[in-house]
Amino acid sequence: MAPAADREGYWGPPTSTLEWCEENYAVSYYIAEFWNTVSNLIFILPPIYGAIQTYKDGLEKRYLAAYLCLTAVGLGSWCFHMTLKYEMQLLDELPMIYSCCVFVYCLYECFKYKNTVNYALLFLLITYSVVVSIVYLDLKEPVFHQVNLALPEVYPWLRGLGYTSLTVFLMGFFLWNVDNIFCDKLR
Repeated sequence: MAPAADREGYWGPPTSTLEWCEENYAVSYYIAEFWNTVSNLIFILPPIYGAIQTYKDGLEKRYLAAYLCLTAVGLGSWCFHMTLKYEMQLLDELPMIYSCCVFVYCLYECFKYKNTVNYALLFLLITYSVVVSIVYLDLKEPVFHQVNLALPEVYPWLRGLGYTSLTVFLMGFFLWNVDNIFCDKLR
């Protein structure tokens, strides 16, 4: 629930199924959640640099795809927090699912021969992405998105990374709930 001091802005009232605790249009008439929007530069600029370096160094296309996916997540999140429109929320959340699938593909392919393609895994991840997208578009339930973002599994030797990722995800989920529950008391 957004704070009561929200102002009317350029994009009009929010239509998203989520709204964060930051006051709307408090800093700029054109940006609904200014700080949430600007903080997405970390998901836009470094990945663009990484994509350029990956291309220059002639690395495999899967790494370029991973950097471009991070950039897409950052741009989508930028648009969502700037407008708080449902369409922009989808532009934020669906690329997260697709990016996770690209990252899982990259992890599974870490010790394979260079420039090979695992078509079975690719098909499985694309199918997963399509099914999750269709169900999410029908349900419009953010918890469904959050659960599916955490589902893909990795090799046993990556358990440490998996546990770290799970811990960071759960910490983010906890802080997201603190933000929602104590919105009127915290700034």
